[in-house]
Amino acid sequence: MSEERGYSGSAVALGFILGGVLGASLAMLLAPESGRRTRERLRDLAADIRDKTADFSEDLRDKAEDAVERSREALEEQKAILSAAVQAGKEAIQRERERLSAH
Repeated sequence: MSEERGYSGSAVALGFILGGVLGASLAMLLAPESGRRTRERLRDLAADIRDKTADFSEDLRDKAEDAVERSREALEEQKAILSAAVQAGKEAIQRERERLSAH
């Protein structure tokens, strides 16, 4: 369903993470605990979010680098095929010229 609306899988995952964080933060703020304990939990949650966000961005970066590398390899392969086709065409033209000039 997310693909139908134009959202990527990573955008949906990020939305779930941010929604979970927001929900957890609100639950902690509304829970009947001491201010010190709530601040500790929020600090721990912030550190956890920071770590998860760093991991998520690193994963995205790795995937993007892999996609770029695969694209480069595919481009080089297509370039080699096209170059071979052009060379074969040049050779065919040269043979045809030689055949026509021999008559």
